[in-house]
Amino acid sequence: MNTTIPSRTIKHAFVTGATGLLGNNLVRALLKENIHVTALVRSMDKAQKQFRNLPIHFVQGDILNPKSYQSYLSDCDSLFHTAAFFRDSHKGGKHWQELYDTNITGTKNLLQAAYDAGIRQMVHTSSIAVLKGQPNQLIDETMSRSPDTKIDYYRSKILSENAAKDFLTEHPDLFLAFVLPGSMYGPGDMGPTSTGQMILNYMQQKLPWIIKASYSVVDARDVADIHIRAIKYGRKGERYLAAGQYMTMKELMNTLETVTGIPAPKRQIPRPLLQAFAIWNEVYHRITGNPILVSKDLVDLFAEEYQRTHFDHTKTKKNWEDISAQLKRQC
Repeated sequence: MNTTIPSRTIKHAFVTGATGLLGNNLVRALLKENIHVTALVRSMDKAQKQFRNLPIHFVQGDILNPKSYQSYLSDCDSLFHTAAFFRDSHKGGKHWQELYDTNITGTKNLLQAAYDAGIRQMVHTSSIAVLKGQPNQLIDETMSRSPDTKIDYYRSKILSENAAKDFLTEHPDLFLAFVLPGSMYGPGDMGPTSTGQMILNYMQQKLPWIIKASYSVVDARDVADIHIRAIKYGRKGERYLAAGQYMTMKELMNTLETVTGIPAPKRQIPRPLLQAFAIWNEVYHRITGNPILVSKDLVDLFAEEYQRTHFDHTKTKKNWEDISAQLKRQC
């Protein structure tokens, strides 16, 4: 990304998923640049808790109901679409209909409503889920994953990105770019996300073992920065990786031990035992309502992605801060 001279300016941004981990950090980053923000939120109470007295125009609505937000788009010149059905898809059970409705149909409706309102510069939050390489291969933005994947969330993000690409093809006067985050953590994770929940479980010493898994771990504030730079300096139709740093779960736990002083688990659970535990854990969650430590879907994801989380950020040109310092602030 050539960041010498901005190609576009942002005066007033419409942000979906504004109270989420990425969304809240993006809103704060925009405000720091004196950019007006209209934020789409489902809960005004959650929005007030997240942002307190920050100068934000909140719109209470739902991505599935364009009538709830479309009249507020005409004041904006830029769209950041961060909203997605994500967290609950890793909590056990089948969620394909919710994934399809929010991540695909919701995206199509939003892009059309924004375009009809006159917005001509947009960033769609995609995911590293749309990419795939071989184990230990350095993966770049060109290495697309097939939508035939058995992981429903991944398939929904691929189809969502494809829908946005089709929309861009049909509207040649539109600027639209894609940002592909990895496993995010950071401030304002009210959900929390699966990564945030794992860190909480670690802090509370609820992780009795290590899983054979690898991640690309990234601070949501860095991802927010790349979103803004994508509009200002990016190229139309391009993907920009915001995946962060490769870590195995063992390396992540050892880093957390270093920054917190809390002993990291040492035992690695065999995958067959982990699969059995995940099935039991989902049943236990349905009975008690307690958070799921690991779902069967996550076990499948860990197996699919192990050592496939090395990403090439040459195109984004992002220099990452040392992860130990970032995690220390987070903890």
